[in-house]
Amino acid sequence: MAPAGKISGFHREGTDWFCNASLPSDITVVVDEVNFHLHKFPLISRCGKIAAMCEESQSTTEEILTVTLEEFPGGADTFFIIVKFCYGGRVEFTPRNVVILYCAADYLCMTDDYGEDNLLSKSESFFHKHILRNWKDCILALQSCEPVIPRVDKLQIISRCMNALSVMICTDPSLFGWPMMMYGSLQSPGGSILWNGINTGAKIQSNESDWWFEDISYLCFELFERLIQTMEAKGITPENLARAIMYYCKKYLPGLGRWQGGQSGISRTVASFSMTPATVNQRALLESVIKLLPEKKGKSFCRFLLGLLRVALILGVNHTCQDSLERRIGVQLELATLDSLLIPSYSDSDTLYNSDCVERMIHYFVSSEPSLTSTSPTSFDLDTSPSLGRLKRVAKLVDNYIAEVASDVNLKPAKFRSLAEALPGSSRSLHDGLYRALDIYFKSHSWLPEKEREQLCSIIDFQKLSIDACAHASQNGRLPLRVVLQVLFFEQMQLRTALAGCLHLLDTESAPAGPSETTGQRIQRDGWVTVVRENQVLKTDMERMRSRVVELEEEFSQIKEEMKKVTKSHSYISSPRFLARGIGCKLLPRSSNVEQDILESTAPTPRASVEQAQPSTHRSLHRKSSSLF
Repeated sequence: MAPAGKISGFHREGTDWFCNASLPSDITVVVDEVNFHLHKFPLISRCGKIAAMCEESQSTTEEILTVTLEEFPGGADTFFIIVKFCYGGRVEFTPRNVVILYCAADYLCMTDDYGEDNLLSKSESFFHKHILRNWKDCILALQSCEPVIPRVDKLQIISRCMNALSVMICTDPSLFGWPMMMYGSLQSPGGSILWNGINTGAKIQSNESDWWFEDISYLCFELFERLIQTMEAKGITPENLARAIMYYCKKYLPGLGRWQGGQSGISRTVASFSMTPATVNQRALLESVIKLLPEKKGKSFCRFLLGLLRVALILGVNHTCQDSLERRIGVQLELATLDSLLIPSYSDSDTLYNSDCVERMIHYFVSSEPSLTSTSPTSFDLDTSPSLGRLKRVAKLVDNYIAEVASDVNLKPAKFRSLAEALPGSSRSLHDGLYRALDIYFKSHSWLPEKEREQLCSIIDFQKLSIDACAHASQNGRLPLRVVLQVLFFEQMQLRTALAGCLHLLDTESAPAGPSETTGQRIQRDGWVTVVRENQVLKTDMERMRSRVVELEEEFSQIKEEMKKVTKSHSYISSPRFLARGIGCKLLPRSSNVEQDILESTAPTPRASVEQAQPSTHRSLHRKSSSLF
């Protein structure tokens, strides 16, 4: 036997370790194809498992016992640390190795029954006193659990670490060691600001609740998932948990951060020590994170879900995962934006955008509100009903989406029609957006026959077009002739209705709108009434102008008659002062010949002056009046 006090060290030759002792080795321990040539006594005095193996092998006649340790925690490097401990060496515990040493000591049954203050009790003491009381050490210890998860679960190491981290998140982090990513090297472990390495005593004030997102993102997804579940059980808000999951996904899923406009929050760098990012299977991560996400609604969360859907289509996840994402987005589709809905087609489809996916989300939205399917325009008011208010926002979003994809030359008419008809008829008070999308589609698909154009035009209710849309449609050469005639007919109907309303203007203004009149109908009626009112004002102004011109002509005729009477009287020809007083002019000191020339070359008539002053106004008013009547 080799006494521990006479051991000077160990040396390695290839894959074999030898003890520098005067006595030859009598046991060989094989760990991961590395041979340790050791002595029985130091090992069996500390390791219960090796002692049991030696007892079982007493019947053999071999001089050197060979023991193989299968699936040893930490491999040959960890066993070498234990060997030095058994030979009287000192073990240096760190947050990175304490979990592996803890598991190895449990594997070898290094309890206090095989020596006082054995490795198992030492590991437990260090873990409890140092790891569970410090945030960064607990994170490092938890990260080191990844290769030995089954064994650390038996020792309840993971559950204790996660409970400790959950408590620290709910408490002031400065009490448990400063967050390793928050302020880099400018902050001391006590939370004070450093200046040239000197503790200034000043505290950094921060109300941010996301200081722990970066730290836990270094965990593998299995540990991350369990930590989120533990935090949820400890009462951490679903909003913070959702943000932590979003942060984790943006870190490991390709392109997700770019579609989200970059990662929010402060920029963090590892200042106190380095951590290695986890190795994550992106497809497995995406398929699992859907189940982990809480039920939440919000603009940023909806945009995040749409980003996940993009990645899911790229990675080719299973149908269950894709359907779950589409359903989650569909129930809050009114919070989506147009750019996030424009999902490219990553399959072999001819179209530029994945419109099938968007159509399914629209159906999920409609099915999420059962009252929408039975709603008619005459039964609710879009301004007061919450469900129909959401429906109105989605209708506007869908119309803009159809207008964007309408320019795709490979978009089939059937798909255009199915997108437009995915929402119930009560969703649109006006069909201007749908008409705009249809016009873009006809412009990009000029080869469509007349029959297909007429069929597509049937999705629009031309009675729900605004005045401007009606004016554009009546002159749109891309529309079929029958449709243009229909637009003109409805335009005339609206105009007659508005004219009839103007005849009873006082009654209309005093009486409230009928219960069956929708918002869209009121908007149309008010628009036409406004046009008729403006036309009446223009007619009144023109009549006043005409009467004024007539008055000026009569005055001018009277002046001319008076001048003729003056010229017939010879007695007054030689008296220019009297002529000047008759026409109300001041006589200038000029000759009588010049005076006669001035009288003959008078200024233009008042009628001509009026016509020259306002020619454009008269013609524009006349055109507007004749177009409406």
